[in-house]
Amino acid sequence: MQLKINVRTLHDGIVVVDCAGRIVFGEETAELRDRIKGLLSKDSRIVLNLADVTYIDSGGLGTLVSLYITAQNLDGAVKLARLTQRVGDLLQITKLLTVFEVYDSEEKAVESFRKGAAA
Repeated sequence: MQLKINVRTLHDGIVVVDCAGRIVFGEETAELRDRIKGLLSKDSRIVLNLADVTYIDSGGLGTLVSLYITAQNLDGAVKLARLTQRVGDLLQITKLLTVFEVYDSEEKAVESFRKGAAA
C-alpha cells in the first residue's frame, strides 16, 4: 500500500499528520520528508499519527530521525502518536523510543505541546 499523508492544522497551529500505509525507502520517504520539511518552515509543532502505518523499513526510520533533527534545529518538535504494535516494537529494538516523544493518543501528543507552551 502506498503511503497516504493527510495534514490537519488545529486551531492553535499544531499540525497533525496522519500517515497510512508503508514508510519505505523511495517515493514514500521522499514524499513524507518533503511534506514535513515544508510544514516545519511554517509550523514548529508536528504530531505524526502513525496508527495506520503497517510497515517501516530502515529508510523510513532514517527519514523519521532526519525529520526529528530538522525540527530540533528549527526549535520545533516532531512527536509520534498511536504507534501500532509492529512499529512500536521496531522503535524499541532500534532504541529510537529513547529519542522520540511517543504518545498513546493523538490528543496526548497535542496536549504535550500545549503544556509546553503554557510553561
